[in-house]
Amino acid sequence: MTKSLNTNPFVSLQVPEFRNFLAGKFLVTLSFVMQSTVVFWQIDHITHDALFVGLIGFAELVPNVAVSFFSGLVVDSFPRKKIIFLSLSGLTVSSFLLLLFTLPAFEWVIRDYWVYPIYSVIFFSGICRGFLSPSIAAFQTQLVSKEIFPNAATWSGVAWQGSAVLGPMLGGLLTGFNGVQTAYLADFCIMVLSLFLLLLVPSKPVPEKQGEKESIWKSLGTGWKFVFSHQLILGAITLDLFAVLFGGAVALIPTFSREVLGMGPEYYGILRSAPAIGAVLCALYIAVRPPRTNSGIILLSSVFGFGICMIIFALSRNFYLSCAALIVSGSFDMVSVVIRHTIVQMYTPEHMRGRVSAVNNIFIGSSNELGAFESGATAKAFGLVPSVVIGGTLTLITVGIVTAVAPRLRKMDLKDITV
Repeated sequence: MTKSLNTNPFVSLQVPEFRNFLAGKFLVTLSFVMQSTVVFWQIDHITHDALFVGLIGFAELVPNVAVSFFSGLVVDSFPRKKIIFLSLSGLTVSSFLLLLFTLPAFEWVIRDYWVYPIYSVIFFSGICRGFLSPSIAAFQTQLVSKEIFPNAATWSGVAWQGSAVLGPMLGGLLTGFNGVQTAYLADFCIMVLSLFLLLLVPSKPVPEKQGEKESIWKSLGTGWKFVFSHQLILGAITLDLFAVLFGGAVALIPTFSREVLGMGPEYYGILRSAPAIGAVLCALYIAVRPPRTNSGIILLSSVFGFGICMIIFALSRNFYLSCAALIVSGSFDMVSVVIRHTIVQMYTPEHMRGRVSAVNNIFIGSSNELGAFESGATAKAFGLVPSVVIGGTLTLITVGIVTAVAPRLRKMDLKDITV
């Protein structure tokens, strides 16, 4: 049947379980982004090489994608809250290890083994995030009704982007004025607090599987089969994958800040926060006026605009213009994220959310980490500025291809969603 989306912009926030979950998720993401900001700066400071900065993404990509091939089945088979708790516990250990390496008694670790211990911690955190991402995405859908999930997705985006604003600022400012040790200490404390907050959210039962009992191998492939047979879902996540893979320049911001703009870590933190500032402003607008009509055209136009912003950022030599380009790019990206999340969650059966979320995590998560590696590698091969210009141009080409091959996505409206 067809259900109309609820028009109350705060309807999902009226659900206590979702509010508590959102607070915990906000702090988890704040820790992620803050830690990422500090790690990128630390590796750039140690190596002065964009390739080594890009390798941070590769170090997380490999375990994240490998785990995601079966983590979705785990999420659909066991209580999701327990998986979230175990994953966050592992990430808390990762935060502690990064802090430990900065203490005087353990400085020899980095001195003797250079940046490789940091890569090892990032590798371990990639394993944990491979389980955390699909479990959080699937668990969130159990906290609100399907009718109000688009609104919940919007506020989830606000929380994510809000933390993405504060994380780089805190990481950059603490690193600039007090050093990486203080920044990692704050990251560890935030991760511990998020762990306790998410424990306050009640557990939910494992969704009952529908149809005949499947073998493990068949069940593992069900999520992939579902995604590849659904043009709207496949088109949306493919568009996002290549846009972030080619157009994302986040990994190169510390190098741009140092080499192109001549700025320190404080200004780097502001630049790193700029996309999230635009995303938060856009998300607040979307919460009141969601893109229900011409949603497919809006999605494609937003990704096209994102690519244009990346090209402007690459060519800019002015700090304020660079900030403006990143802020606008964040606004475009937020539109894409909200529409994609709505499509994936609204069209996915409850008992398959873990597996489909895992496939989505492989697409989107791999694009973030692989994009960081791609940015570093192309910067090494073609130069810093040309690499981002090339990436932005490839994003524009991707939009043209998806527009041509996915007509259902182009014509999509979210005003009436079939569930």
